[in-house]
Amino acid sequence: MRPKISVIGAGHVGAEVALHTAMRDVGDVVLVDIVEGLPQGKALDMFEAAPLLGYSVRVTGTNSYDDIRDSDVVVITAGVARKPGMSREDLLLTNFRIIRSISEQVKEKAPNAIVILVTNPLDAMVYTAYRVLGFPRERVMGMAGALDSTRFRAFIAMELDVSPRDVTAMVLGTHGDLMVPLPRFASVGGIPITELIPEKRIEEIVERTRKGGGEIVALLKTGSAYYAPGTAAADMVEAVVRDLHRVMPASVWLQGEYGIQDVFVGVPVVLGSEGIHKILDLPLQDHELADLQRSAEHVRELQREVDELFEREG
Repeated sequence: MRPKISVIGAGHVGAEVALHTAMRDVGDVVLVDIVEGLPQGKALDMFEAAPLLGYSVRVTGTNSYDDIRDSDVVVITAGVARKPGMSREDLLLTNFRIIRSISEQVKEKAPNAIVILVTNPLDAMVYTAYRVLGFPRERVMGMAGALDSTRFRAFIAMELDVSPRDVTAMVLGTHGDLMVPLPRFASVGGIPITELIPEKRIEEIVERTRKGGGEIVALLKTGSAYYAPGTAAADMVEAVVRDLHRVMPASVWLQGEYGIQDVFVGVPVVLGSEGIHKILDLPLQDHELADLQRSAEHVRELQREVDELFEREG
């Protein structure tokens, strides 16, 4: 029997996750949404593309959470997208209710799944799901650094006019303006970018990375990014299902790593069949560690707001 991957939320991001997961041929994909006909139509369209794209897995759409039963991986993309001028924190209340409701369904129908959150504000939504699910920390994570790192890589490739495939980079911290790009760990074909790009220009690329999501929101005017987020999430799914032991950043529940306790924040992990196999504790310089801890404190404030919502809403 093939692995089963359920993607909850059939909007732009969810559809991209479903398509790119199917294209990797890692398992059958179930696309779930509350809007009648939406997941069914998109799933049918994707499967009709299978003869052209060369994948053999099934893609189906449904409005029933019963169809996520016994999923190996669940990706949650459902929620309200950011609009121009709206911060991720502004999304907190609406998306809290959505993620809490979905997590209750996942806990009941797919109790052994590895769960990957994509919904913003990301770190707070992972915390919301974690509280509801009660799963081990290895099986609940957020897709943050995987996306932020690919943006950083893309901007470096633009600057140097090189293939993005040859660029490696790492972004830690919250999925927001306090994320922590690490130029010291970025390279092109093994050459540190500090040898290729002037320091001032690197600082500008770092700042553009921090504002990467907002830049796309401003350009689109209605809606937010979905190609890169969907592909990044599919990368995480493939790493889990194929047990690839990929090293990538993810928002995880820290228990003392980097001197941070009881906070979801992005750090490098090893992803495989059990979810998070290992958290990599990098030897950060003092200013890098301070930035990461400041980022974590921002998330801690959001988690306190989530705790208050749990108390207020029962």
